[in-house]
Amino acid sequence: MNTLPNRRFQKKHEQILLSSPFLLFVGWLVSVVLPTALHWGWKGLLTPDLGQKTALIVASIAFVICHFVVRKINTSYPGGQSSMFIAPQVITIYVLVALVSLLLTLNLSRFILLTSGACALLWFYLEHFSTQKYRRLKLAVIKGGMSDHLFELDNVDARELTTLDLQNVRYDAVVADFNDLSKDDERFLTQCALRRIPVYDASLVYESLSGRVRINRMSENNLGALLPTKVYETTKLLMDLGIVLLSLPIVLPIGLLTALLIKLESPGPVIYTQQRIGLGNKEFTIYKFRSMRFDREQPEQFAGEDDPRITRVGKIIRKLRIDELPQFLNIIKGEMSLIGPRPEQPNFVRAFDEQIPFYNYRHVVKPGITGWAQVRQGYTDDADATRIKIEHDFYYIKNCSTYLDLHIVFLTIKTMLTGFGAR
Repeated sequence: MNTLPNRRFQKKHEQILLSSPFLLFVGWLVSVVLPTALHWGWKGLLTPDLGQKTALIVASIAFVICHFVVRKINTSYPGGQSSMFIAPQVITIYVLVALVSLLLTLNLSRFILLTSGACALLWFYLEHFSTQKYRRLKLAVIKGGMSDHLFELDNVDARELTTLDLQNVRYDAVVADFNDLSKDDERFLTQCALRRIPVYDASLVYESLSGRVRINRMSENNLGALLPTKVYETTKLLMDLGIVLLSLPIVLPIGLLTALLIKLESPGPVIYTQQRIGLGNKEFTIYKFRSMRFDREQPEQFAGEDDPRITRVGKIIRKLRIDELPQFLNIIKGEMSLIGPRPEQPNFVRAFDEQIPFYNYRHVVKPGITGWAQVRQGYTDDADATRIKIEHDFYYIKNCSTYLDLHIVFLTIKTMLTGFGAR
């Protein structure tokens, strides 16, 4: 399930001001037309030469891409409404558009593209904060079953229906556990649908708002299958290999410096290897820069954030995720992806397979260097936390897409800046 649309706004001015076409048009005026007019004057805007026309078109393309990407990520995935995602998205898109323009040797004003990007950044923040209160969903909830878990979420205004009557209150939707309905509940939900009020199953709403899939039973993804599409898997493989190869000129010097610092600080190998479980429940050897004191006799155990075995260099490279760079070799070998569930140790996999239903379903996709569970939850150091981590993994597998991967990239940047994350 993707985004839950706001349906309670029935007044014309609300429908217009909150609509995507209106926000797109006003944003284009602010981000493209205004800086162009200030730089060249209205004459240059109305009768542009070839270079000015090219600059207008390129700046417009960059802004439109930003509009749809920001809107998609900020409304479709849990945690996406944070304002911290706006700047990385806008800056990344404008930089990519500028690079493409350079490769195509387009004759355009870089100043216009730069000022357009700055104005777009200001506009998206203005749009975010001015519409924030309207984006919080107001749901009428019939208690029972999965519906009860919706009251645990802090990113939704969930209101219990004590009687089967909306009492003239406008809601975005009515939510109930479809497996826990009485005859009266069914009749009420039917009347809501006839009145054009959306009705949702509580389990799908919970997944959409929490970013987790309850693992007490198996459930299919939106396409009715338990597997990602072949097109997505092929596209992701090509993107993984392309990003790894293009980043090698930056990654190799960082890796060499890291290896030198590790060797100088403590004895032992620079690269730490370990057996993990990957795609298809098969074992493979994972590579990492060693961030702990070397001890071959150390038994397998969870590594917490404040683990005393972590070295001084280890604390830095773990916080910045530099210790994961050797896993680029795992990606080239086809054993891992940039994004996916983190691979677990064989002993843990066997133990969790006995405790948690459908645990091995997380091995239906390649494991990743970073993933949805890592950026949403953080460190896991016991079975209960691991169960929640797996619920996040299931959500990723059911909803995997290029947009979700992009959202995880921005969340990973936040993780690297704040030090929040999991191994």
